[in-house]
Amino acid sequence: MASENLPWILILFLAISSSVSPRIEAIGVNWGTAASHPLPPSKVVELLKSNGITKVKLFDTNPDVLESLSGSNIDVTVGVPNSMLRSLNSSFKVAQSWVHDNLARYFSDGLRIEYIAIGDEPFNHVYGDQFFPFVVGAAENIQTALTKAKLAGRVKLVVPCSFDAFQSESGLPSKGHFRADVNRTMSELLKFLTKHQSPFFVNISPFLSYHNNKNISLDFALFKETARPRKDSRRTYKNSFDLSYDTLVSALSSAGSDKMDIVIGQIGWPTDGAASATSSNAQVFMKKFLEHVRSRSGTPLRPKEPPIETYILSLLDEDNRSIATGNFERYWGVFTFDGQAKYQLDLGQGSRKLVNAQNVQYLSSKWCLVNNNQNLSNATTRALEACSSADCSALSPGASCFNLSWPGNISYAFNSYYQQHDQRVDSCDFGGLGLITTVDPSVGTCRFIVQLSTSNSASFFISHWRITAASILLWLVGGGF
Repeated sequence: MASENLPWILILFLAISSSVSPRIEAIGVNWGTAASHPLPPSKVVELLKSNGITKVKLFDTNPDVLESLSGSNIDVTVGVPNSMLRSLNSSFKVAQSWVHDNLARYFSDGLRIEYIAIGDEPFNHVYGDQFFPFVVGAAENIQTALTKAKLAGRVKLVVPCSFDAFQSESGLPSKGHFRADVNRTMSELLKFLTKHQSPFFVNISPFLSYHNNKNISLDFALFKETARPRKDSRRTYKNSFDLSYDTLVSALSSAGSDKMDIVIGQIGWPTDGAASATSSNAQVFMKKFLEHVRSRSGTPLRPKEPPIETYILSLLDEDNRSIATGNFERYWGVFTFDGQAKYQLDLGQGSRKLVNAQNVQYLSSKWCLVNNNQNLSNATTRALEACSSADCSALSPGASCFNLSWPGNISYAFNSYYQQHDQRVDSCDFGGLGLITTVDPSVGTCRFIVQLSTSNSASFFISHWRITAASILLWLVGGGF
């Protein structure tokens, strides 16, 4: 009799176990589209699938991207931009329209939407109170709209939270708490997430912690055994990630949400734009981090409880991404802008190497250089003009093209502008100083790119480039050219 009932007992046990512990430690990637010449969405989906990536986090609801993901069996997180939070908070009709226009029609096409991210780091201190007061109201209205559309059981709402929303003045994780100015809203958000059984999405950046904090060593950020450990009472911290993660755990505990599941919404290491932003450092960090997560060792405050999901920042480089916080912002990709692996990493493909994007279409093999036979007295001014609307971040101090001698750096600026403008002949004029060549001028690690051939590239030019390029321009004016 007992043996006959055993299968049912096992089934019941497995069912209870899965409901109590839904931990899957899944690894996904962020797919941003802030690129002047983006890789076609169909190519990106091929790249995801060929590398065994089953989860992707988006920052918006681009129709071309969502259509390309339909039927792919890839779990998708879509994003609501910060600019919409106020209207979504104040109007249920706006929320209902957003759900109808950006979600409902895709479910029938086989798109697997797992989460809706309300805002993109709306608690970030650089925004002040510009966005976060509207987060919970926007989430509640979208939740109601999902219920009316009979989608509430298929998708969860989350809010990507920047790592500066919680802090510890002493640097000890056990003293972690949320910033005073966001405390009230955070308390309301945690109640909302608990009610709907949604996890807490947090963006953690050991790179930024190292880059902005002299008390964090590079070895500590890179999980190296040579790093000097940090002590917090009887707990020992051997890396920057655990330190930040447990500071959040303490903040959640102080707010009465000590059992809430955590998802890492963004984590990565850039490969250019700063002295420590290199492919070798990125490979070390990502390899060590993924080993740490997959080992299920957890952290001192949450032993054997790693984040339930992790999204790497990011899949591809983006040359239109804001560099307000640093020139490295355009180089978070595991792959270059054209889908070529920068280093080797196990994203889900097992022991195989990363698979590059296939059959990528480029513009012609042509570059724009400075004509050395001309009077170059006005070359610096022309280069500054080029960099005001093109990507010259690789020329900044510590970056891959920083050591280009004059006028090589002038040529880099000219070529960047030329490629941005689809290699139009008039975009390599520069008052007669430009010269088009078919000989690749790349030097060492400094790559003079040829842009992708894409029919919709013009729509991706963004007016804020003149603002985000300010840090580079200041350096250039100061003698970089």
